[in-house]
Amino acid sequence: MRTRKDPYALWLYLMKLGASAGCHQRPDRSFFFHGWQFPVCARCTGVLAGQLIGFPLAVKKNISALTAVLCCETTMLDWLLQYTGVKKSTNKRRLITGLLGGFGLAVAYVGIIRFVIKKIKRGAKT
Repeated sequence: MRTRKDPYALWLYLMKLGASAGCHQRPDRSFFFHGWQFPVCARCTGVLAGQLIGFPLAVKKNISALTAVLCCETTMLDWLLQYTGVKKSTNKRRLITGLLGGFGLAVAYVGIIRFVIKKIKRGAKT
């Protein structure tokens, strides 16, 4: 029986977590660290990192919705070019466009939360 301190058990747990998040986890589209595959692919790694960067920045600064949309569109464009076979994507490009997409999503989420809070406050005043 493997314990929680066992690196293999931790890796399996993280892989299951990545799969449950919806990542395909293809080895050819994933990064490896010391022989261990990341629990999410390169694009999902970028999206997660972009959200971690984006949330605090979006809370502190008022970033436009247009910026959020353009950041998300870069991810979609890379995926579309890869899917249609126009341009082969690389893990480096997937990571970068994922970072932009994750950042854009975080900015959009913060914008939506701000909008809802504003509406609730207006409703409470009447």
